Amino acid sequence: MRGFKLYTDSTSQERVRGAVRYTREALVEMTTYQLRNICYRERLVEGMSQRLDREELIRLILKYLGADEHKWIGRVCEGGFDRVQRMMKRSLQSPLQGDGGISVPARIVIYPGIAVDRADGYKVKAPAGFAESNVLLVNDNQELCGIFQLHKDEEGGSGSYYLAADSDAEWVRTANRQYSLLFLRKRESDYVYTTYYREQAPPPAHLPYFKIPLADLELRELERTDAVLAIDFGTSNTTAGAFLYPGYVKHFSGLSSDRPDGRLRLNEVNFVRFPDPSYRVPEWTEALPTAIRVADCSNPAAVKYEFGYEALLGIRRGSYSSRASVFQGLKRWVHDYERTVEIMDGEGNTATVPRSELIRAYLKYVITLAEHQFKCKFKKLHLSSPVKMKAPYLDMFKEILKEYDIEETHALDEGMAVLYNTIEDGLERGVFTEGAEYQALVIDCGGGTTDLSSCRFRIEDGHMSYRIALDTSYENGDTHFGGNNLTYRIMQFMKIVFAEYYTNGRRRVTDIDDLIGIPANDLFREIDERGVEAVYAELERRYREAEAVIPTAFARYESRSRDEYVRVRGNFFFLWEIAGAMKEEFFRKTGILRNRFDAELSGADDDDLQIMTMERWFLSVYRGGELKDEYEIPNVVFNIKEITQLIQGDIYEIVRKFLDGFYRSGALGDYSIIKLTGQSCRIDVFREALKEFVPGRSIEFRQKPAEGRVPELKLACLRGAIRYLNAQKEGRIETSLTSHAAVIPYSVSAYTHDRREVVLISSLERSSQGLGFISRPYQTQEVEFLLRGSRGDLRHRFVYANRTDRYEAVKYEDIRAVYGDRIPQDDTDSIVNGETKFFVFADDSQWGFHVLPIARLDEGLHLGRKKLFPFEGERSGEDFFDGMK
Repeated sequence: MRGFKLYTDSTSQERVRGAVRYTREALVEMTTYQLRNICYRERLVEGMSQRLDREELIRLILKYLGADEHKWIGRVCEGGFDRVQRMMKRSLQSPLQGDGGISVPARIVIYPGIAVDRADGYKVKAPAGFAESNVLLVNDNQELCGIFQLHKDEEGGSGSYYLAADSDAEWVRTANRQYSLLFLRKRESDYVYTTYYREQAPPPAHLPYFKIPLADLELRELERTDAVLAIDFGTSNTTAGAFLYPGYVKHFSGLSSDRPDGRLRLNEVNFVRFPDPSYRVPEWTEALPTAIRVADCSNPAAVKYEFGYEALLGIRRGSYSSRASVFQGLKRWVHDYERTVEIMDGEGNTATVPRSELIRAYLKYVITLAEHQFKCKFKKLHLSSPVKMKAPYLDMFKEILKEYDIEETHALDEGMAVLYNTIEDGLERGVFTEGAEYQALVIDCGGGTTDLSSCRFRIEDGHMSYRIALDTSYENGDTHFGGNNLTYRIMQFMKIVFAEYYTNGRRRVTDIDDLIGIPANDLFREIDERGVEAVYAELERRYREAEAVIPTAFARYESRSRDEYVRVRGNFFFLWEIAGAMKEEFFRKTGILRNRFDAELSGADDDDLQIMTMERWFLSVYRGGELKDEYEIPNVVFNIKEITQLIQGDIYEIVRKFLDGFYRSGALGDYSIIKLTGQSCRIDVFREALKEFVPGRSIEFRQKPAEGRVPELKLACLRGAIRYLNAQKEGRIETSLTSHAAVIPYSVSAYTHDRREVVLISSLERSSQGLGFISRPYQTQEVEFLLRGSRGDLRHRFVYANRTDRYEAVKYEDIRAVYGDRIPQDDTDSIVNGETKFFVFADDSQWGFHVLPIARLDEGLHLGRKKLFPFEGERSGEDFFDGMK
């Protein structure tokens, strides 16, 4: 049996002698009924009274179940440093004898502006039970030079601590460089804290302390490096890393959280690791959720944000009811990143900021963590982008990160980066024949979308370097399928099972065969013949029925009471999160075959069973027409066989959509490599689906038998980009990149005056071929264009606003000089007086289509304003968080 706490410390709780302890910060985020639920659960009889208001409930809980709050000096307070210095002269006269059993690092290096944390490895040994406190850094003249925080090292055992400090902590260089650390007991440390943050000094006191000399301490500025920091900015998760060559900084310490042993590696790719504070001992992982939460916007000129795991933790702390703004899917803002949005913090303060500020704040957080871990200052960045939207993404990154050099000449799109990673592996193993042409397909299944790109490449071993010729093309894509679709399927199954459990005598009666009754051997044929919708019809029907028991469509409750809305919204996000966690565990290749939820680990000894222990169970269930809290965790075991059966229809459908045309035309046999990438592609069902089309082909699907939270498939894009940049820098490779016109998986149409729909750009044709036009009278003010998917489903309606006052007289030669053969002369010669032809043509560099009006007035041509409409805006993908699921 294996287990972990899905919500360990998710509300800043501490397990003390069997009781749950709460901090004020956690309680303030909760609603009144959640506070009463704590009183009910913890048997605080006084708190069950309806006469207590919210603040009284908080005081009551803190009185009996309050956690010890650590008064660490963190955020800078004006004048606080000087107040502590004056207090030291008054109250720190004589140290205690001896060292108190405290041992400290011999040498400490501090980089002002960069945080100090556990990853820096400044470990302290102290007697068991020694207080977590503030530690004063002083010189031999008893001058204050800085303030550390002493934290328990939960992984180090009893008596293990480490030194930490915030990134904006104050450090002072003095003429005297003989440094010591002053260690205080909790009461004295709290006195220093009060002195620092209050302008009115507390009463004088004598403060005993232990003085431990340091062998060496250096205040060092971060060195600027020529190493390139590569960032893979994803819809769901973001990764970052760099190739660290010898001499990338003059002073190399090698300490970092990047490796399990805490060391950086020279001449290797090093990944930035991000802390997940959801656990008592924060886990470090290579992927950061692309999420940002507003922590404090009381000062609009200095808004404070939380990022990644911390942002998601903030949502949980408030049981999804906090008013603080949370933004996810930032990557989809590329076509409208300058738009201004209103933000709100948990206290109800509001401000307006451009989206570009949110993206910049998130990316700066990633860069800052990289600089902290690699101990250098980056100037050069490589940011990968989708193959079909490389140009607009690079434009956006250059605009919002102006102080950095954004790589353009050798910038790789995501598909090419993944493929180069495979090419580099092949070069190291010597598997490619010199001069032979290879063809590869790359299927990238990310969090929100799936893309298919192809490449032909040839490698020659020159006398100076490898010469690599690459021809690439975007072949297909689906903005409605990604890893979130699989999470949603699991959530649907969970909701049906839990609803049945709560309404049918606490017995589970729903089996996956009741929802998808097609044998696994017949499933693919069923989808070929009847479509994927038929496979999931019963599941969808039962999911709609389960809404009457466990509602999750919170958008439909916006006109109801706040209590109902908050409960339903909480249901959705709680189920979504545990579904995602279970998906992750099932497909990490760790031998987990079964999964269930419980309040604590049981004594069973089943190595294939995963127990997700829950500090709190968040579901609200309809009882007698009223939503009420459900405390009982369903005694239900989910197994990997039924989860596989649940998702294999969706996976086969996306693979079939991409490869069926290649298969039927016989072109699939030309591809020697099928490369799967993206976090979702680790699922074996992808490989099984591919075998229906490419048996015996080289499918790049390698992964370690047991891996961390982030699989190698997710890191392939980042690793490929870093290896490519390094090979270019070292002169090991010379490349020629050719990008061909992309295949457009959309059609663009418009209605004629008699309501006939005319296709202007056909689906699945090359962007260089896409051209059409629709005629309207010159004075027409608006023209509507319809964007449809490859199946004819309407994706978006675009309206072109025709401004006749912006037309300019031109000759055809002027048009040809700009647009070449895109606007044939025959099409302009046929324009009659008073007519405007609205030409529509694709632009794969901007991944959209242009509308260009050309009119004829008094026998002369007049050119209107050209406008770009994106194929994929922020709402083009499946929105699982719109409150309708």
